[in-house]
Amino acid sequence: MTTSSNPTFPPRSILFLSTEVYPYAKTGGLADVSSALPQALRELGHDVRAMMPKYGFIGEKKQKIHLINRLQGIEYTVGGREIVTNLKSSAILTQRTRIQMYLLESEEYFQRLGMYVDPETGTDYPDNDERFLVYALSAFELCRRLLWKPDIIHCNDWQCGLVTALLKGPFKDDPLFKDTKTVFTIHNLAYQGNFPASTFEKLGLPESFFTPEGLEFFGQVSYLKAGIAYADAITTVSPTYAHEIRTPEYGCGMEGILAKRKRDIHGILNGIDPIVWNPQQDINIVRPFSVDKLADKEECKKDLCFAMGIPYTEGTPVLGMIARLTDQKGFDLLAEIVDKILESEAQLVILGEGEKKYVELFTRLQKKYPKQIGIHLGFHDNLAHKIEAGSDIFLMPSAYEPCGLNQMYSMHYGTVPVVRKTGGLADTVIDVEDATQRTHPTGFTFEKYEARAFWRAIERALRTYRKEKTLWHQMQVTGMKRDFSWDRSAVEYAQLYEKLLLPTVPSAGPERKLEEHPAV
Repeated sequence: MTTSSNPTFPPRSILFLSTEVYPYAKTGGLADVSSALPQALRELGHDVRAMMPKYGFIGEKKQKIHLINRLQGIEYTVGGREIVTNLKSSAILTQRTRIQMYLLESEEYFQRLGMYVDPETGTDYPDNDERFLVYALSAFELCRRLLWKPDIIHCNDWQCGLVTALLKGPFKDDPLFKDTKTVFTIHNLAYQGNFPASTFEKLGLPESFFTPEGLEFFGQVSYLKAGIAYADAITTVSPTYAHEIRTPEYGCGMEGILAKRKRDIHGILNGIDPIVWNPQQDINIVRPFSVDKLADKEECKKDLCFAMGIPYTEGTPVLGMIARLTDQKGFDLLAEIVDKILESEAQLVILGEGEKKYVELFTRLQKKYPKQIGIHLGFHDNLAHKIEAGSDIFLMPSAYEPCGLNQMYSMHYGTVPVVRKTGGLADTVIDVEDATQRTHPTGFTFEKYEARAFWRAIERALRTYRKEKTLWHQMQVTGMKRDFSWDRSAVEYAQLYEKLLLPTVPSAGPERKLEEHPAV
């Protein structure tokens, strides 16, 4: 990755807060973003440090996590109980750069096998309000103990939402945070962190914060709404999603406050890691390939069929899907048209886990049609790479999709996506019928959330694959050449940080020089 063409920025100190960061913990795309974006910002010259909880399944030896004396024995009083925590040190080391990581250790709150949900009951942990209150407080304590002044605290999703409110409340007069600004990124508005009103008493916030203009949400305390109400800037993970969430259809009850803050909302498309997701050097696939050696992709298709237990037949299209088996990801639509897919003599491979009704349906169909359907239940990173590389067509019929990464992975691997025109899918996939002389097609889209529209888009894809080889090849090449790296997105975030910080810089005089803080 090169940054020679990127604009230069004053070096800023950025505390990046996320409750999942790859490779420490992952439930979805947030973990990938929370690893790749800090690296891209570091390459722009910023001092970026990240903090997340240390869950019970994170291995200290594997991740090289160790204690720092001055970050031990941090005490809090939460709900009338004394809680003792430690902050431990680690680092993300890649070919590109090094990111200092801090992990919050708490026997009381985080020494568990689940991140947000109890794996035994399948329900949210009842003390999630306290768990992520302690996490938020620890962000400030980390800076205090390191004597490190962050210019920006970048918060991600509801678990980090309280940080923005705390900075406007009990920490507003702390000289260390006097000029600190907050950015709150919404990765999925549907997950809100809503708790009973009694939670408010634990937070240490002024009573004026528990209002409809603050973090009160239909009589509850909403950590997501705290982030929206008190952040200096709000971002979403695609431009289209930034507009969608201000409507009743996609607003999840938050459209009112989002409409009030529309001037502060910025849609910045996520990127993908071009080192991890690169068909030319992917160790997970049987045969690396490129635009110039696109024929080698067929070997990946053969390997995928073998891995999924279905026969390979030259000329038979393989449709891939990697997602949670839920309505949000469009499995209700897929269930309606799966018979049509089978009748079209295509093959279908699915990787994911989710709702019991879909697990049972597709498991039953796999047994009935073992030559056409392959399923792997659960997450499997190696198999995910094989599906992206070996499929001909990738399906993403999401009811909503804030950004989506798999459609970008697919295009990067010469796999043509069929997607619903929503959120980041609308921003990244160019339909054949929408293409112009300046914008070449990369996939197939449909707008109305209904099975018939989804099937029509698949039909168009299958017809193009089988009968219009030149156009199909052009679509593959165009998708593979698209720049979905974090370079562009990181620059947009850096520009946003500067917009927030510039008012604090005197209009005359030399540029403010920030003190350098070596990583601990």
